[in-house]
Amino acid sequence: MSTATASPPTIDSKFILPFMNATREVFQKMAGVTTTIGKPFLKTDANAGYDVCGIIGFSGQITGSVVVSFSDTAAEKLVEAFAGVKLALTDPDFADAVGELANMIAGSAKKHLGAAANISTPSVVIGKGYIVANNRQIPCLVIPCGSPFGDFAVEVSVKRNPA
Repeated sequence: MSTATASPPTIDSKFILPFMNATREVFQKMAGVTTTIGKPFLKTDANAGYDVCGIIGFSGQITGSVVVSFSDTAAEKLVEAFAGVKLALTDPDFADAVGELANMIAGSAKKHLGAAANISTPSVVIGKGYIVANNRQIPCLVIPCGSPFGDFAVEVSVKRNPA
């Protein structure tokens, strides 16, 4: 009996650059905020990096998800720059703004993924201690980002489906 081990799943590096570019573009155009992009790294645990996140699912030729997550402070300041008005974390419009930022990043990146894909309506989680459970067969790369208002991250866990 063979004891061959399966190679660990990988993420196509061509999927990362569109999300990096989309992040820069969305925050610059929609919030007037310049962001810096750090070196992506493989996420090794399911714990949330920050307290506020917008989640977008992908289906079609590309499946998986993207999570845009912020600290409370960075989220409040970036949402204010985006919405043009200060919103509390508990304001329903705050969650809508976080979801829309995630939606715009996913939508902008989707155009450059080279495959037909649909994106879901955003889900937003606000609070401490949550876990975003991704498909274990799709690795998650974290793109660390910085802004004058604080750090945030874009977590990309997508794969191309066989034709």
